[in-house]
Amino acid sequence: MSGHSKWSQIKRQKGVTDARRSKLFTKIGREISVAARQGGPNADDNATLRLALNRARQANMPKETIQRAIKRATSSAGGNTWEEILYEAYGPGGGALLIDSLTDNRNRSVADIRSTLTKAGGSMGETGSVAWVFEQKGVIAIDVEAGAESSEIALAAIDAGAEDVDADAELIEVVTAPSDLEAMRDRLAASGATIGSAEVVMRPKSVVAVEEATARALLRLIEALEDLDDVQRVYTNADFPDSVLVDA
Repeated sequence: MSGHSKWSQIKRQKGVTDARRSKLFTKIGREISVAARQGGPNADDNATLRLALNRARQANMPKETIQRAIKRATSSAGGNTWEEILYEAYGPGGGALLIDSLTDNRNRSVADIRSTLTKAGGSMGETGSVAWVFEQKGVIAIDVEAGAESSEIALAAIDAGAEDVDADAELIEVVTAPSDLEAMRDRLAASGATIGSAEVVMRPKSVVAVEEATARALLRLIEALEDLDDVQRVYTNADFPDSVLVDA
């Protein structure tokens, strides 16, 4: 099983149990508002909004908070104007980082990200230097319940048309084309699979193994970046050693 999948599992667990829950809700609310403003408040007609709402439910975001985020986007006042920016960077050891941000102040955003990178031994990259390493994919994380056969669930995903499946005894990660994500999620859920998350992400086309010391420094940097108010997600092409992820 790749370090990518195990790190995905750890991040999902931390997102639910951390004391930073309120910050997570703020970031998801921002995604909901942007999606509703760009594609309208009707989720039936807005695939981006449906995915944002699904992420909110996965994080146990209160219904009232979700409704306020949609209302902000459709109110006459309009609220903040958020700009989505992908920053390209390198972490300790040279691993690629793609930093997804939503900001109402581009200067603040880039200054905070550059400062965080510099303190951790990373650096900003030129436009196009890192983005080519990643491609947009739908990724479904399935929690394998006690007694379940992960191989059977994985085969069902393959039969349903998954592009790739990465599985172990606790987690299955199903990769699809972004346009197939919702249909695949619904089909797997109907078959009895426990869906942990379903998101469109920037997935590395290939991963690079990193040694333990570098991996620990990189994980600390990713967490510091994701703790910034303007940063929504951070993607990397690093394949982390299991020894590091177990302690993460």
